[in-house]
Amino acid sequence: MTKICPVCGLPDEICICEDIAKESQTIRVYEDKRRYGKMVTIIDGMNVNDINVHELAKKLKSKCATGGTVKDGKIELQGDQKQKVVEVLEEMGYKVKML
Repeated sequence: MTKICPVCGLPDEICICEDIAKESQTIRVYEDKRRYGKMVTIIDGMNVNDINVHELAKKLKSKCATGGTVKDGKIELQGDQKQKVVEVLEEMGYKVKML
C-alpha cells in the first residue's frame, strides 16, 4: 500500500509538493570571505520543511566538484561557485537571486 502525502493528498510517487515549493521560493546566492581569505558560496532562502536541503546540497557539491555542508538551513560550498550554482539551480527549476 502506498503512502499518502499529508500536504497535497497525493501518493508519494506523484507528490507535487517539492515542485510547488521550487516555484514559490526565491533562493539567494552570495559569497562570504572566511578565515585566512577563503571564499565560501552560501545558498540561502530555502524552506527546509518543503525541500530536502541535504539532498540539494549533495547535488550541488557533485555538480560544482567541491566540498560543502549544511548549517542552519543554509548550504555552504567551498570556493567561489556563484555562477555555477545559479546555473544548476535554474536548471532544476528554482528561482534564484544572486546578491
